[in-house]
Amino acid sequence: MWLVSLRDLQFRARRFVIAILVTSLVFGIALAIDGMRRSVEEESPAIVGLFGADQWLVAKGATGPFTTTSVFDASNQDEIRDADGVERANAVVLSRTVVSGPPAKDANLIGHTLGGLGSPPISEGRSAKKAGEAVVSPAISASIGEKLVVGGKSFRVVGKTKEGRYYFGIPTVFMSLKDAQEIVFKGQPLAMAIAVEGSTRAPDGLTALTNDEVISDLDRPVEGGVQSIVVMAVLMWVIAAGIIGLIVYLSAIERIRDFAVFKATGAPNRLIVGGLMLQAVLVAVTAGILAIGVSKLVGLGLPFPSKLGASGILQLIVISIIVGVLASIAGVRRALSTDPAVAFGGK
Repeated sequence: MWLVSLRDLQFRARRFVIAILVTSLVFGIALAIDGMRRSVEEESPAIVGLFGADQWLVAKGATGPFTTTSVFDASNQDEIRDADGVERANAVVLSRTVVSGPPAKDANLIGHTLGGLGSPPISEGRSAKKAGEAVVSPAISASIGEKLVVGGKSFRVVGKTKEGRYYFGIPTVFMSLKDAQEIVFKGQPLAMAIAVEGSTRAPDGLTALTNDEVISDLDRPVEGGVQSIVVMAVLMWVIAAGIIGLIVYLSAIERIRDFAVFKATGAPNRLIVGGLMLQAVLVAVTAGILAIGVSKLVGLGLPFPSKLGASGILQLIVISIIVGVLASIAGVRRALSTDPAVAFGGK
């Protein structure tokens, strides 16, 4: 039966090749979409981890440093630095801004103490050392030494970092705390949070948050978008299952007399079922392998990175096998319902 199923694949090669190509396209889109989900889910831990803080102090009532509109006097960092158990404490400004174009581009803004907590790792150029200098993350098309207008203020790009994207891949401009205060607060010495290396009790008017609480709060605004991505990926898997299922079902209909002969000669049902499932799984797995290349091509047109790692490829293979098995159900039911009398010219 296994050999018969493989020969059937060869006999109807054109049909199955078309099914594989179409399914690989659907799988590739689903894989690229799922890669976006992975990227989004990794953004929050990455940007919070970039600061190297053990604790965050925010205004009382604020849910997190990245989402808050509540601010406080940045000079509170001086009191925190002197507290027992604190190695470093730096006030930070976290906001949204616009990088002037053309075209204008939305960006995140991080104002930090230069050389302190929040200073990004440099992949090109150097770190900012004084006011008027900035470090940019990917997706901001500015060369080292080039002028960049951020929030109406001119900066010289002195470095680039591979980190810093969050809120669905929005790039970030890193600058001195004072420059950020000029843009966001018109020069007032305010901050959204104090990043603390070490641990201390929050003074009056402030609340202490852990990294996990900050990550959870940062994830909250993007939950709806992540859920939409998951739904789209699942729909793609369902479409792929439908395509394979249709092809296998048509194959089963055309092989009715073959199945009748097998049943009339005493072939067990498991061989008939296994043969059809083998066809569907081979089509699905082959399409899944081709989809890896398709997803990379699709990813080039996405607005932010689509992450594809070993776990994603393993997940794709597992899903391909599941899709193949599920897709074969209609064909299997049709084959099992075949009357052995058909083998002798009956109906």
